[in-house]
Amino acid sequence: MGDCAGAVAITGAPLSGWRPGLDAIWAAIGSSNDTAGDGGAPPPAGGSGPVHEDRVDSRIVALVELAKRGDRDAFGQLYDAYVDTVHRYLLVRVGQRALAEDLTSETFVRALRRIDTFTWQGKDIAAWFITIARNLVADHMKSARFRFEVTTADMRDADGHVDAPDEEVLTRQRDEQLVTAITSLRPEQAECITLRFLQGLTLAETARVLGRSEGAVKQLQLRATRALRVSLEGMDR
Repeated sequence: MGDCAGAVAITGAPLSGWRPGLDAIWAAIGSSNDTAGDGGAPPPAGGSGPVHEDRVDSRIVALVELAKRGDRDAFGQLYDAYVDTVHRYLLVRVGQRALAEDLTSETFVRALRRIDTFTWQGKDIAAWFITIARNLVADHMKSARFRFEVTTADMRDADGHVDAPDEEVLTRQRDEQLVTAITSLRPEQAECITLRFLQGLTLAETARVLGRSEGAVKQLQLRATRALRVSLEGMDR
């Protein structure tokens, strides 16, 4: 797959909702001077979804096999396990809650139709669901260039900390600078950061979604975190 067309937005989303991912990005930026590193490894995504690991939960494996044989209840359990992960990805990509909900529903409709074609590769099926969602975004926004759009004023309003302590205000301003820096990244770098940090996908899962090798994703992530560091240093001058 090539680079996905479309827009990425967190318009109106409170920065506090992305705290684990933002913290992981800051940590990766701090380690991006290490030429032998991979730009930092993000922690698993938060929420109620399954933890993304190279060794998949045996329960998920069993549910996938049952769903492939036409068990609707098993597919329903997969839906329950991954709907938040898919919706979170789509909300970041399209920035509109109603549209994200519609695309989430369509993602699982398509997944149900195609589940019998799923080839198990020992990785979390989350990457397969997100690939379907990613293609839906591409279909929806074919004419738009992939970019990471953020309205920091909207996010500031959404946070709602009118009388927040100085430390919280400074943290929010710092995060807003980070998000602004992400808008300056190359499209493929922005999507890599989104998948690896805000979604918490593993290297292998991100590679599958982006249609690249794990080594290529590792280098893409390193270049992205270095570019973020340079951009942020420029803002401080």
